[in-house]
Amino acid sequence: MSTYAIGDLQGCFLSLQALLHKIQFSPANDRLWFVGDVVNRGPGSLECLRFVKQLGNVATMVLGNHDLHLLSVAEGLRPLNKNDTLKPILDAPDCKALLAWLRQQKLLHIEDQYALVHAGLLPNWGWPEAQALAHEIECALRGPDYQTLLQNMYGSEPDYWQADWRNAPRQRVIINAMTRMRIISTDGHMQLKFKGEFNHIPDGCVPWFEAKTSRSLERTIIAGHWSALGLHIVPNFAGLDSGCVWGRELTAMRLEDRAIFQVHCAEIELSSGVD
Repeated sequence: MSTYAIGDLQGCFLSLQALLHKIQFSPANDRLWFVGDVVNRGPGSLECLRFVKQLGNVATMVLGNHDLHLLSVAEGLRPLNKNDTLKPILDAPDCKALLAWLRQQKLLHIEDQYALVHAGLLPNWGWPEAQALAHEIECALRGPDYQTLLQNMYGSEPDYWQADWRNAPRQRVIINAMTRMRIISTDGHMQLKFKGEFNHIPDGCVPWFEAKTSRSLERTIIAGHWSALGLHIVPNFAGLDSGCVWGRELTAMRLEDRAIFQVHCAEIELSSGVD
């Protein structure tokens, strides 16, 4: 039995199928971990969402910013953006069931020596605190007033953590860290507008996973979200967003030996007539 962590799908269903063929995935013997952003931008968002859902206990998924955006759009809280590819989900006969299932997914998954999160964790969060904070959001998203959480999660302030934050500011910081963060200033402020490459990080900032924390010695964090970073593997961090939706690769890492498997974006190859 093997467990494979897979980078951001973002609606690239053909690429996912190619990757699963390459790793010889067996639902009877293997497990899949998805780093979030299963949907949006690529042409197969509906197919990706249905596929992950039907895997049942074979799949573990954490929520990404695009997954949360889908829930907000479905509730009429946000409009569809120009580049969104979410309408097939919203028009699907099983839309209600898909969205209800999506609201049950985690923000953070911890298992043995690995932790799975879409974007990142703030350096002053130890493991028990990070898990408790994720659970706060998960409970709110599964609860009867989940629309209030979705409505209040947008915005980039506050951009730092205080344990005494309450209500919307508290929830927003947790969600932004776990689904949007890439870099952090040396004084602990998230720089949420930054989307660039590693060598373009502004002075006074570092990648969130390089910020000093004793937590990093205990587990390897697996994340996605940062396509400009590309595949980035260091001892206690694995960044698996290799930019498939932008025409690059879709990546899987086998957790047992950290072997890397990649396929080129099948959606781009199809549109360009490449075999």
